[in-house]
Amino acid sequence: MNSIDDVQAALADQDYVCGPALATVVFLALRLGRPLFLEGEAGTGKTEIARAIAAALGRRLIRLQCYEGLDAASAVYEWNFAAQMMAIRRAEATGAAPPDLYSDDFLIARPLLEAMRPDPAGPPVLLIDEIDRTDAPFEAFLLEALSDFQVTIPETGTVRAPAPPIVVLTSNRTREVHDALKRRCLYHWVDYPDHDREMAILAARAPEASEALSREVVAFVQRLRTKDLFKKPGVAETIDWAKCLLALDMIDLSPEVIADTLGALLKYQDDIQKLQGSEAARILAEVRAEVA
Repeated sequence: MNSIDDVQAALADQDYVCGPALATVVFLALRLGRPLFLEGEAGTGKTEIARAIAAALGRRLIRLQCYEGLDAASAVYEWNFAAQMMAIRRAEATGAAPPDLYSDDFLIARPLLEAMRPDPAGPPVLLIDEIDRTDAPFEAFLLEALSDFQVTIPETGTVRAPAPPIVVLTSNRTREVHDALKRRCLYHWVDYPDHDREMAILAARAPEASEALSREVVAFVQRLRTKDLFKKPGVAETIDWAKCLLALDMIDLSPEVIADTLGALLKYQDDIQKLQGSEAARILAEVRAEVA
């Protein structure tokens, strides 16, 4: 990918439609070898960008899914204790020499260690997903690991990446990530797409949908995002809803079909209740007037 246009075209080939700002920061992250920090609401396509980059480059995607309580050891490696015990018992039963319990035969590599190992296809894409779910100690460890692109296994030593992996971190901003980690990265806020880009995304991900149905779906979702909802629908929900409507052989929206399929679009009952009754019909009327 030798230019920003190349990045947009390569990602478009993977059905990922991005604007010039996101394409620029992806290009710079690849060119400069810097981690890419993507922050934004859930469902705006942050995780998908890592998959698209990996597919476009023909690289392996390694995903570290973050969660509360994740520690360095769980992210790097663990020893297969069951296999170690069986090896010891076999050696005792046969009189063989004691096995090397800390060899690669008993090492279970977790995502960070996997990303540091050489790969014939080239450095993999390391997706550190939802970093905001972890705590400050893990952030500090991650900052060190991404600075030197190496991890240490106390029993065997340090593993250094022969070439730095392509690192993508995502955050849903459930809490603020420390500035030290952000400064290590190139930052981009991934917002909800505007109408035209969401139409392009829907055309790429649900090409069976007619233009008329797509316009109603996108306009309805865009209008919902202006409402006071606990969780606004993301791009993933737009695509899911369109596919549900296609599965039902719908050619346009109606208040009845909206009520029956809201579970594909909204994920909280309080939000769904706000759209029950005449509210969905009112929004649909506004959407049709806008589309017309």
